[in-house]
Amino acid sequence: MKKILIVEDQEEIRELIRVTLEFDDYQIDEAPNGDVGLSKVSRFKPDLMLLDVMMPGGLNGLQVCERVKADPVLKRTKVVLLTARGQEADKQAGMKAGADEYLIKPFSPMELMKVIGKVLR
Repeated sequence: MKKILIVEDQEEIRELIRVTLEFDDYQIDEAPNGDVGLSKVSRFKPDLMLLDVMMPGGLNGLQVCERVKADPVLKRTKVVLLTARGQEADKQAGMKAGADEYLIKPFSPMELMKVIGKVLR
């Protein structure tokens, strides 16, 4: 069973993602911000992180992604950045941070599942 960690500060979006993923066979954990997400990724060791880019206070998604990808134990963790920032420069910054994919909000459940399928194959 694949493990997915959802790191998103907006509870409604976390719930939408969780409900979407519950139809498939995933073990899911959640974090409300980057600091908690970074702590949980070390313990939970997910196959995939769905990581919001803009989160208030503490670490943002780009910083969490950089730290995960720099960690020898965690660097194989796939990271999909979720963000409302859709400019090419934003996407390039996400890829430079080590993201495997970049999904622009708002996205549909079908788009999310397609991206997850792509990165976890």
